[in-house]
Amino acid sequence: MDSSQNNSVGGNGIINPKSNDASPADSTAAAASTAGSPAEESKQNLNQVINSIDKTLGILHQLYLTVSSYNVSSQLPLLQRLNNLVLELDNTAKLGEKCNIQVPMEVLNLIDDGKNPDEFTRDVLNSCIAKNQVTKGKTDAFKGLRGHLLEELEQAFPEEVEAYREIRAASAAEAKRLAQAQSLLPNGDVKVKPEI
Repeated sequence: MDSSQNNSVGGNGIINPKSNDASPADSTAAAASTAGSPAEESKQNLNQVINSIDKTLGILHQLYLTVSSYNVSSQLPLLQRLNNLVLELDNTAKLGEKCNIQVPMEVLNLIDDGKNPDEFTRDVLNSCIAKNQVTKGKTDAFKGLRGHLLEELEQAFPEEVEAYREIRAASAAEAKRLAQAQSLLPNGDVKVKPEI
């Protein structure tokens, strides 16, 4: 039995599908007929999976209502809903194969533990912020070391340090000129700091 037969069944708290909802076969055909960029296809595939999951939840709700007030006359609607559930789960699995979604195991474990998956996102962001602060501290330490070494070298080898600074200034000016000519920087930063 297909999902179009479900529209004719009434009573017992049934949620009739919207008239614009497509059957699993229709949604698969609609997915095959549309072609676009990979990003659009991926988004469309994800939306189809979400819609299929919503339909599955609706069918499960209908099953719950049918089973909770089961009598002999509700056997046919129960069987129809079970068949619709199997068809929709099969459709969800087929649509899910088109989606390339990777969910970290930590998120699934949090959901299994009854926790909010946003906690995982928050923890990852906090970890990134902490690592960024450590990296920034190391960078600042190396800048300080470089400045200190230049001071010490300038006292010991003033002529060589002056030649080094001229070479650095020339290469920085050349890099800036090339960046402005290309008007594209890999990091979006155009800073030329004078050496100490």
